[in-house]
Amino acid sequence: MRSSSPAVGIDLGTTYSVVACLDASGRPETLVNTEGDRLTPSVVLFDVEEVVVGKEALKAVVTEGEHVAMCAKRDVGQPVYHKAIAGKQYPPEVLEAWILNKLRRDATVQLGPFRQAVVTVPAYFDEVRRKATQDAGYMAALEVIDIINEPTAAAVAYGYQKGLLAKRTTDKRPLRLLVYDLGGGTFDVTVVEVRQRELIALATDGDVQLGGYDWDQRLVALAAEELAGQHGIDPREDSTTVGRLWFQCEEAKRMLSGRDKATIAHDHHGRITRIELTRSRFEEATADLVDRTRFTVSQTLAAAKLQWNQIDHLLLVGGSTRMPMIRNMLRELSGQEPDASVAADEAVAHGAALYAAQLLGHGSNDVGRFTIRNVNSHSLGVVGMDRITRQPRNGIVIPRNTPIPVTARRVFHTQKENQKSILVKVVEGESASADACTPIGQCRVAPLPAGLPARSPVEVRFHYKPNGRLRVRVQLPNTSTTNDAVFNRASGLAQEHLDGWRRFISEQETGPRA
Repeated sequence: MRSSSPAVGIDLGTTYSVVACLDASGRPETLVNTEGDRLTPSVVLFDVEEVVVGKEALKAVVTEGEHVAMCAKRDVGQPVYHKAIAGKQYPPEVLEAWILNKLRRDATVQLGPFRQAVVTVPAYFDEVRRKATQDAGYMAALEVIDIINEPTAAAVAYGYQKGLLAKRTTDKRPLRLLVYDLGGGTFDVTVVEVRQRELIALATDGDVQLGGYDWDQRLVALAAEELAGQHGIDPREDSTTVGRLWFQCEEAKRMLSGRDKATIAHDHHGRITRIELTRSRFEEATADLVDRTRFTVSQTLAAAKLQWNQIDHLLLVGGSTRMPMIRNMLRELSGQEPDASVAADEAVAHGAALYAAQLLGHGSNDVGRFTIRNVNSHSLGVVGMDRITRQPRNGIVIPRNTPIPVTARRVFHTQKENQKSILVKVVEGESASADACTPIGQCRVAPLPAGLPARSPVEVRFHYKPNGRLRVRVQLPNTSTTNDAVFNRASGLAQEHLDGWRRFISEQETGPRA
């Protein structure tokens, strides 16, 4: 059924966020915010009387660094943001909710009131982080109708741009894309096969703690060491000074993408010190970061069981791919010219809007009913006790890079006679050691049938959805009693806290100060 709601896609980025929708002719377009910009800084300022999000909050990094939260997306899945803001601790999904609330309110100016949207996440986000992102949408008064992986969304935008999603096209052989997505704070690689109106992810990998911000910090370190050598004081020891230095280094990074050198003018006690940073020095200082992405690309290609001559396009996504060192590395590695034909900063939001249109029943002459088939980025398993070592082990139920949606089962066994209950702990990760994996949640089956023999079978069934959310069911076969357990998540805010934050955020003004 066709919905009257506009088709809205939100790229909730680590450093910048973007909102897109489909125009009257069915084409994706980026919406400008109330400041007139297409990109909104994902920065939150806690002022004395209000919460400010976006450009004004970013400016405050220089003067009010202790009141500013940046890169909250990196902490999503953790109980609290990595530092106190104005003396208070905040869950990172709450900070994300303030950003989403700003994006929703700004988009409302152009679209009118709306609630439904597709929100993107890094392909390498685990189940905990995906749930937290959905919670952020709820607190921002959004109905997140689905979440979509950022590289997949970029592939959707590419498919639209090349006419591969059109209702009436001549059948062509499948195209294989390797999507290299290096944003401000996260990195993803996904190999996607694009057929007519069908996108199939073959393999994915990434790093949720790697992005352009890390390149910024290397420039900050270079500049700080030179300043310390000249003045005997490390500017990184003062939050305001280091905020101003980061601001300058972030701009210098952009300049070094087009020039061989950039100059930073730093004010030290009224004396201006000029520091020259060269592209070659920058590339030398960040070579290990580039190598980390190179390794991940090679691993992902191997997981997809492909060679470079089987990749039709190496698609660049994310603002950090503008750095020449990235493009040079990819040319050397792949033997082909990277494809920058989609808007690096906006393609993910455009793909999300196209996907939202499909979910809401919107159609156009250029976009038919396309399908997306993803793979899971992390293995999912159950903690079992090793019979020999008596140590907790990860019994994998769904291996990583399994096509989803998928339903999988594995049989475990009770430990002793007449056992009264079973605690099923679900984890995410590749390690055989349960302690090295991420707890997802748990469920308890009780009471068990009386007189149950030791090593009685316990069937655990996982249903993993396309958006990366998990449903768990536990049953005892071959008994007169069947127990279905409720899956309780190991992390995340309770519903009453979500509702409280939703009310609080809705009462706050999130625009710039007058």
